Amino acid sequence: MTKSRLLVRGAVALAAVSLFSVSATAQGGMQMGGGQRQAPASPRDSLSASIAGADIKVNYGRPSKRGRVIFNGLADMKWGMVWRTGANEATHFTTSKALDFGGKVVPAGTYTLFTQLEANGKWELIVNKQTKQWGTDYDKAQDLVRIPMTVTSTNPVVEKMEITVKPAAKGGEIAVMWDTYRAVAGFTVK
Repeated sequence: MTKSRLLVRGAVALAAVSLFSVSATAQGGMQMGGGQRQAPASPRDSLSASIAGADIKVNYGRPSKRGRVIFNGLADMKWGMVWRTGANEATHFTTSKALDFGGKVVPAGTYTLFTQLEANGKWELIVNKQTKQWGTDYDKAQDLVRIPMTVTSTNPVVEKMEITVKPAAKGGEIAVMWDTYRAVAGFTVK
């Protein structure tokens, strides 16, 4: 092989290794010194529950309190606002059977969840028909139902926002917990 061919092959191999390295770093999160990866500030989480024959799934971003005033403190969580109920991409909620939230029925399907925040504790869980959007892209015209939530205070403080779905009473409940708040909406399976 000629010297120029060897140089070209070496340059191509170096470019391929560089591209692979950049791609792997971009997919794996931010690198800290020493090659350690920094965890995302609001990692995605998901849950699955089977309640009375309904398979329910939730996928959401989990923001952390990090010493901040959350409710009525963060710019996108002031009283009277619609909150994305998580972080980053919209929170997705899927049910395999219709769920009845006190007369407000959510048919089987996939939806996004938002929450109307009120200082008086009269929060509403919003089930929205639009999916696959960024969490701040809320379109009220796409609302399927608004469900009253029971809001209570938690002790101790919940550092990383959490959503749970579990059996309760004659059906189940979906709960959103963060900071000093726990908001719950009960349902039955149709």
